[in-house]
Amino acid sequence: MTWFIIIALMFALFALNMRIYLAMFAAVVAYFVFFSSVPLQISVQRIIAPTQNPSLLAIPFFVLLGTLLGTTGIAGRLMKLADLMVGRLTGGLGHTNVMLSTLMGGISASNLADAAMMCRILVPEMRRQGYSAGAAAAITACGSLITPIIPPGIALIIYALVADVSIGAMFTAGIIPGLLCAALLITAVWINARRKGLKPSRESWPSAAETRTTLIGAWPAIFLVLVIVGGIRLSIFTPTEAGAVATVFTLAIGFLIYREMKLSDVGRAFAETGRQTASILLVIMTSSALAWIFSVERAGVAMAEIITSLTTDPWVFLIAVNVLLLVLGMFIEGTALMIILVPLLKPVVMQLGIDPVHFGIVMILNLSIGTLTPPVGTVLLMVCNLTGAKLVEFLRDGWIFLATLLVALLLVTFVPAFSLALI
Repeated sequence: MTWFIIIALMFALFALNMRIYLAMFAAVVAYFVFFSSVPLQISVQRIIAPTQNPSLLAIPFFVLLGTLLGTTGIAGRLMKLADLMVGRLTGGLGHTNVMLSTLMGGISASNLADAAMMCRILVPEMRRQGYSAGAAAAITACGSLITPIIPPGIALIIYALVADVSIGAMFTAGIIPGLLCAALLITAVWINARRKGLKPSRESWPSAAETRTTLIGAWPAIFLVLVIVGGIRLSIFTPTEAGAVATVFTLAIGFLIYREMKLSDVGRAFAETGRQTASILLVIMTSSALAWIFSVERAGVAMAEIITSLTTDPWVFLIAVNVLLLVLGMFIEGTALMIILVPLLKPVVMQLGIDPVHFGIVMILNLSIGTLTPPVGTVLLMVCNLTGAKLVEFLRDGWIFLATLLVALLLVTFVPAFSLALI
């Protein structure tokens, strides 16, 4: 049970607010120094080994893509398109918020970046149109959850690498669950708006001329989504190649089509991409060594034996995992949980006949909800800080949206077709 001691050490370090990769590195070193006769040099080899995986190239490309989007003019044009589609509904700007998150989620791959953008460009106007601070913050935070699920979410890439499944399969599997979350959130926004007496953001549905003008302005952004999702789905190129092509096309949009991007924006985007990519890769490198330890110690087999001794029903197992992840997600950052738990739970998943791609979507949706729950919900804290909403207001006015996401989680968990239909 050495592996259990290693996990306990990591959780203790997490509780002390140590960075994820440092906590994992400390656990790896502790194993080689105190619990193993394997030379310490092997730990270095196990940490460096994952850097040789060419699939990792997808991460910096999609991080760069998301960083560049804020300076291209794409977000503003997609907002007009979102308003055109749903602005006439009761509570119009709330619907526009969710729809814009859905459209941007197919490009940017970062829920934190999307939530920060919504706080700047939509929340002030939502407040002027009658939304409370808590409701505006909750809609923004819950809408941003769509981003990690819809391709090219970084969480999809990390899970694929850790679980050894196809990145393309994970990208495809996330499409319907992401759209399902959007549809349910739009329904919740409509119900809340009717209760609060909120009005549409548009007085009438758009005319043909307005629709044509908006679509012409937004076509590069729409084409960008089709390049990423369609290119991978049709096997025209790999996810890594899709990231490279989409990044080049984004630069072309910014400099040649919309002409709103500057060279200084590109420099800042590359610097930010370097920082974000380094932090992600450090976690992946240390987690690889951790996964090797779990393999050597047969931790996955032990976990499978423990769980199957309690139940062999895959649905009971999924319910237990949902409860576990929702609780742990309140206290521990989602990426760390995914990287720790996937190597342990995958043998159980395979033994119970659960598709690992379906399980990945369930896990990512779970951990995304964790970013919205106190005390360490990263998106929750950021949105409350940027909008000035208090935590009590967020929970009081936003419970309906959080409950809606739990309904989406149950549907995705118990209807595998939502995740697997397009694969």
